[in-house]
Amino acid sequence: MYWKGMEGGYYWYQAPVETEALMIEAFREIGPDTAADRQLKTWLLRQKQTHNWVSTKATADAVYALLMGGSNWLDQPREVKVQLGDKVVEMGGEAGTGYDKKIFDAPFIDSSMGHIKVSMSSAKRGGSPAWGAVYWQYFDQLDRITPAGGVRAPLRVEKRLYVQRITDRGPVLDTIAENGTLHVGDRVVVRIVLRADRDLEYVHLKDMRGACLEPVNVLSGYRWQGGVGYYESTKDVSTEFFFSSVPRGTYVFEYPLVVEQTGEFSNGVASVECLYAPEFAFHTEGIRVSVEGGQ
Repeated sequence: MYWKGMEGGYYWYQAPVETEALMIEAFREIGPDTAADRQLKTWLLRQKQTHNWVSTKATADAVYALLMGGSNWLDQPREVKVQLGDKVVEMGGEAGTGYDKKIFDAPFIDSSMGHIKVSMSSAKRGGSPAWGAVYWQYFDQLDRITPAGGVRAPLRVEKRLYVQRITDRGPVLDTIAENGTLHVGDRVVVRIVLRADRDLEYVHLKDMRGACLEPVNVLSGYRWQGGVGYYESTKDVSTEFFFSSVPRGTYVFEYPLVVEQTGEFSNGVASVECLYAPEFAFHTEGIRVSVEGGQ
């Protein structure tokens, strides 16, 4: 439960965290509506999942609103049952936060564990909330990696390679698939499409490149492109983008490379992650490029 007009800003009254904390106190004064109190506190907690409480005042107000009055979420028992295929995971949790983490090594993992069921005892529903995430880490050849997640992933990234051709109509971009093999001296444009279905903060995007490609822009610095600002850092094998804020929407970035070597190369993947909420992550499929001698 929140108010759509609570966007942040530079004015004193544009303070979404402090406003939500004040509304929690106001609803408690009006009456003991436990449903509204729970919904207000849930928004405040989930907002912290991907955002920063920007000041000590905002943090103090939020903590006060969560802990003073209403149901005490820290003292309530949590009876969450997680089932991975036919395996039941025993959840403990540290005192107060209830945080728990389970790691399964490769010998214990099978395909049935991809079917995940999470349930809570009916007696505890309506009490303290519970949420979590599952992720799978593995090693593979970069060009054999398939896209992560799905079309409904909250944070998605797409990567395409184009060859820039100079024609009578000006510069034209041809996709690698349409143009076939690259040649030494070709100018390649990398186009990255970033999609987010919610406002996020502290997002890291890493785009790998093949050994045959060299960046045109080798100087790191702050950039503005596609309606959002970011810091671009050029590394030996990748170009990395650091976003302090990514509002909900779709963003397109492009940067040029030059082909300098012949052979068969893996161009790697592009991966994106919300740094303090790693469950919001995505990566593209692996790409291979073939380079022949200069034209």
